[in-house]
Amino acid sequence: MNFCSHCGAKVVFRPSKGYELSRYACDSCHRIYYQSPRLVAGCIAEWSDKILLCRRAVEPAFDMWTLPAGFIEAEETAEKGARREILEEAGSKVELGRLFAVFNVPAFHQLHVRFLARLIALDFKAGPETAEVRLFGEYEIPWEKLAFTTTRETLKYYFADRKNGSFGFHFSDVVSFLP
Repeated sequence: MNFCSHCGAKVVFRPSKGYELSRYACDSCHRIYYQSPRLVAGCIAEWSDKILLCRRAVEPAFDMWTLPAGFIEAEETAEKGARREILEEAGSKVELGRLFAVFNVPAFHQLHVRFLARLIALDFKAGPETAEVRLFGEYEIPWEKLAFTTTRETLKYYFADRKNGSFGFHFSDVVSFLP
């Protein structure tokens, strides 16, 4: 950011008065520009004992597998965004369950949330950002070709919880986002 969107003056990046964190600020009109993390929402869409994964047709992580997820749009809830993302990426609708996992991804200014979900039908198909959509059993997951750390960690939590017979809530920090 170089200029104030309110008055057009040059902005500076410095700690705001009384705060430790640096922010963009305008010395002319005194506006402070907060940089909040972007929210990424998705779901673990299951059918029977299988999980739906999408093979990416775009960067980052082109040709790698991921859970259907993406950035939340303005005026959209996390739940609505998760439903929209699976429809866009996999052409499918889900019955969304409860929040399952939250990941801080500070290096990329992101917060990822994952919901448990059930596919309503087996009518999935690849969307514009997806090369292929498939259901995978636990032992079929292409672990070495998973796109993001948050995908890998979500699936690890999911299968461990499923084995234990009870789904918990998971919260963690992610230091390295891409494999």
